[in-house]
Amino acid sequence: MIPASFDYSAPSTLDEALKLLNELGDEAKILAGGHSLIPMMKLRFAEPEHLVDLNNIPGLSYVRIEDDYLKIGAMTREVELEESHHVIDHFQIFKDATKLIADPQVRNFGTIGGNLAHGDAANDHPALMIALNAEVEITGLEGKRTVGIDDFFYGFYATAVQDGEILTEIRIPLPEGKYGNAYHKTERKVGDYATGGVAVQIVLDDNGVCTSAGIGLTNVNPTPLRAKRSEEALVGTTVDADAIEKAAQYASEDCNPSTDLRGDEDYKRRIIKVLTKRMITKALERAQS
Repeated sequence: MIPASFDYSAPSTLDEALKLLNELGDEAKILAGGHSLIPMMKLRFAEPEHLVDLNNIPGLSYVRIEDDYLKIGAMTREVELEESHHVIDHFQIFKDATKLIADPQVRNFGTIGGNLAHGDAANDHPALMIALNAEVEITGLEGKRTVGIDDFFYGFYATAVQDGEILTEIRIPLPEGKYGNAYHKTERKVGDYATGGVAVQIVLDDNGVCTSAGIGLTNVNPTPLRAKRSEEALVGTTVDADAIEKAAQYASEDCNPSTDLRGDEDYKRRIIKVLTKRMITKALERAQS
């Protein structure tokens, strides 16, 4: 299908983009990679009167370690995460995810900021950011503000980014101690949305006891979901078989999948239980190595 007609602007500075967004109000939509917005426009699910393209704005694409954080610019492409030595050294979970996101054409242009700002629980990065306890920097004309990931997604396709604001940076804290992280999803075919997915991060002290755990679930809730009881089941343990079994059971009970063409509710709960076991085990192995 063909999208409805719209006006288009490609500002060359962040300040120019913010002024445009504030002038246009809710008539405008931000264009980053476009792989979520453009299909919705073609189906007439979204009919913005104006697109503000961020691709000509310098300084929004980077991956670096700074102040004990992995910092990722919002316009960083998926392929850049896949190839970054900072990511490979500290957060192998991104390599797990990028191999599962759509196809190389999409990964070459799709952005991490766009993935998060879309607010879709079926996207992969929300679960990763929950597991990694990320923070999101949002910029407006009055300055910058930082939002914790648990306060970022608050409704169906709804995020903390308000009209006139732009998501500019994602910050992921480097854990203290030995840590590992992992992600996998089940999908009907390559490039499809997940039937269910699980992201896990495990942090261990010198005695092998879990001091922190993060578990995010993909596409089994109207909003991106933290598996809180599952995390609590691991903290304070050596992440043995009993703890892993309990965490997996809690994840399957606490998610809220809906029956659709990818499977019924019971099937999706089983998927989450199996993936939670596997990803905890994989993250633990990485932490121990």
